[in-house]
Amino acid sequence: MNRIKKGDTIEVIAGDELGARGEVMRVLPKDGRVVISGLNIMIKHQSAQQAGRSQTQGGRVRFEAPMHLSNVMLVCPVCDERTRVGYGEVDGRKVRLCRKCGEAVD
Repeated sequence: MNRIKKGDTIEVIAGDELGARGEVMRVLPKDGRVVISGLNIMIKHQSAQQAGRSQTQGGRVRFEAPMHLSNVMLVCPVCDERTRVGYGEVDGRKVRLCRKCGEAVD
């Protein structure tokens, strides 16, 4: 079970975006990275493409780059603080728990 999932609110704890909060758009478990909406914006210089029917305009393309999981922490929806993730059973199923307030995150 992953400690960060799509749709979670997270807070950045290291790097240029320190202290910023955002929602997880995508999790890349093989790379150990997450893509967060509105954070870690990068610019890619892309040339125009003219292959067949699909034509792409060139220029500067802004996109959210993946950020490593070790640089983010989950924000508990109950106590609204960044917290580590614990695991426990609630009603016979495994759930993620806030280590500060003890409430289920899922």
